Amino acid sequence: MAYADPGAGAPDYAPCQYGASKLMFRGPPQRLDQPYVAMLGGTMTYGKFVERPYPALVAEATGRRVVNLGMPNAGLDAYLGDAEVLAIAAGAEAVVLQVLGAQNLNNRYYRVHPRRNDRFLTARPLLRALFREVDFTEINFTRHMLTELRKVSPGRFERVVAELRAVWLARMRELIEVLAVPVTLLWVREGQPLPEGELDMAADPLLITRTMLTALQPDVANCLEIVISAEARAQGTAGMVFSPLDLPVAQLVPGPAAHEEVAAHVAAMLTRTI
Repeated sequence: MAYADPGAGAPDYAPCQYGASKLMFRGPPQRLDQPYVAMLGGTMTYGKFVERPYPALVAEATGRRVVNLGMPNAGLDAYLGDAEVLAIAAGAEAVVLQVLGAQNLNNRYYRVHPRRNDRFLTARPLLRALFREVDFTEINFTRHMLTELRKVSPGRFERVVAELRAVWLARMRELIEVLAVPVTLLWVREGQPLPEGELDMAADPLLITRTMLTALQPDVANCLEIVISAEARAQGTAGMVFSPLDLPVAQLVPGPAAHEEVAAHVAAMLTRTI
């Protein structure tokens, strides 16, 4: 069964905003005048196509208020550019920060949309000079753009990768410093990372290596590395809610069983540390 209800679309995400923030999050909105844990992250934190994403499951398991600040295809720049959301996260007892890919960042080579960081806006002169043969006018997304650059010249592409990884580390340290509360890095994967030097353009989070996470360990309270089990991956889209047209996208995101596994680990960590 590909979807829970053939006539259904996505779950009711009850989209909401907090204060003056222009960013949209999954609701229902949470009260901020009582102690809470803030969870920042991408598509999995938001809970695309699942009724109960892991932040909601963690709240149920621990009895703690959890503010879900995840966004589909999120990037660090969207968070760093929103003072309201930074203040909400900084007011939490603790922050769980899902490790995001390095592709959705402004850098010396290209610019991204200020809120939807997966949107490629324009190539900077440095990138146009490096890849003179590439027409950037038809490219709309960062992953697509990087995939094309790699096809054109793997060697020149590595210069862009080095830039993105350096910028990612700098922005991560900036975000952790601004929050000034205990931060747990949550690295969720579907398999073991490739050896250093190898790259899977379909990976999520993209361009992230264990060396990068190790470099951040002195700056955070915890690092939680979770590999989704083969059993959970084998369930595919079972239990997910989406329209038939969304099947190709739904097949790429974690389902309810994966959320349950992540929630169990996160809940246990929060119980030990708060």
